[in-house]
Amino acid sequence: QVQLVESGGGLVQAGGSLRLSCAASGRTFNIYYMGWFRQAPGKEREFVTAINWSGGRTYYADSVKGRFTISRNTLQMNSLKPEDTAVYYCAASDQTWVVPDNPRHYAYWGQGTQVTVSS
Repeated sequence: QVQLVESGGGLVQAGGSLRLSCAASGRTFNIYYMGWFRQAPGKEREFVTAINWSGGRTYYADSVKGRFTISRNTLQMNSLKPEDTAVYYCAASDQTWVVPDNPRHYAYWGQGTQVTVSS
């Protein structure tokens, strides 16, 4: 089993930056993909970005391309916008092949960290 804990959320002004971390423990050798999703009040969970755990290939939602950068350990968020406000969740998949933006393909989830971007 894999345990995930997010950290680094907070309140920033539009145009600012935050760095989120996802600490993974347990049977981490079973992780093939790590992803980030977010959910704003009244909205469905939304894919943000993902990375192949071993190969390093990355995937980004169009809404964050050029602003967010994922690594195995962190999510760097720059040029933040009010519409980025959400609870951010890291997720891990133990499948060898997944559709990176499909939350149903991730078995392990953190508890979330709040990101609030003021205008």
